[in-house]
Amino acid sequence: MGKNLYKKMRFLMPQHCQDVKIEHIEGVMRITLCRPDAMNALSPAMLTAMRGAVAAAAEDDSVRCVVFTGQGRAFCAGADLSTIPKGDDSIRQFIAEASATMRDIEKLQKPVIASLNGTTLAGGLELALCADIVVASVSAQIGDGHINFGLLPGAGGSVRLARAIGPGRARFLLYSGLTMSASDLERWGLVQQVFDDDELPERTLDLAARLARHSPLVLQHLKQLVAQTAGGDLDTLLAEELAANVVHSRSHDMREGLSAFAEKRKPVFLGR
Repeated sequence: MGKNLYKKMRFLMPQHCQDVKIEHIEGVMRITLCRPDAMNALSPAMLTAMRGAVAAAAEDDSVRCVVFTGQGRAFCAGADLSTIPKGDDSIRQFIAEASATMRDIEKLQKPVIASLNGTTLAGGLELALCADIVVASVSAQIGDGHINFGLLPGAGGSVRLARAIGPGRARFLLYSGLTMSASDLERWGLVQQVFDDDELPERTLDLAARLARHSPLVLQHLKQLVAQTAGGDLDTLLAEELAANVVHSRSHDMREGLSAFAEKRKPVFLGR
């Protein structure tokens, strides 16, 4: 994407942001959590806004990749219980809404990048676990933390964390309530890349722009195929990959990719 475009995009950011800010940058939808004084803790209104943004991204062919990040020193420190009306029913409703929001993000048939710009705890970790790719600033501290307040993960953290880093490591984070550095969790496979703090926004957009240039149809198939590896036997999974190739062989994007290769030019993918 380049430094000039990034600087220009920063200049164009609105001065007064809401709790969730949506930006469109060359095929990328960036969703920024904007409650820095509350460490971007999630409120019911934020969950509604996030679900709306994801639904809009799903319907907008110009959006090829989605990025989640936070404003200030935190990515997201979990749920802001002070924004939830008192009563067991309200808490249960909030947890159900949080779970549904995370599932919507995970099911989006476009690449999702979580860019962890700082503290990432509880619901923030659950949000990161719904992304296809996780990148982080070197100073980011990441953990679950529910147990520190006598809580259970309610938005898929116990399931997705174990799938991401294995049951043993997941138990360590879940049982201890400790945080770990982005670099340590890169070694564990939870984080894919770690950048210097001041480089994270630009490097994230560079990665997102790279994904956005690829065939959205291929990315959709890849997302589905990789998701299926969480269950099923090897023969079934390999057969499903071959079946996806049969369908894909009739697509414009495959023909365009082969033609561009033969003609030594950049392909123009249409997502069909």
